[in-house]
Amino acid sequence: MALLITDECINCDVCEPECPNGAISQGDEIYVIDPDLCTECVGHYDTPQCVEVCPVDCIPKDPNRVENQDQLRAKYEKLMAAK
Repeated sequence: MALLITDECINCDVCEPECPNGAISQGDEIYVIDPDLCTECVGHYDTPQCVEVCPVDCIPKDPNRVENQDQLRAKYEKLMAAK
């Protein structure tokens, strides 16, 4: 699953620099996660780094983007091959 940022986001700016895939950016009102770039940090870390640093716990899994560990690993490998 990709992650998403809910409207509880306080725009504290701590999540964006933590994303190793560059999936987080400033949206119109709150930060947003590009689901095509989000691997939940699979391939980089054991846990999603944005979730680790978020002070308000507003980054759940996106129920509309269900992906298992193998799919997340494949997405990571594709992203790394493109770099």
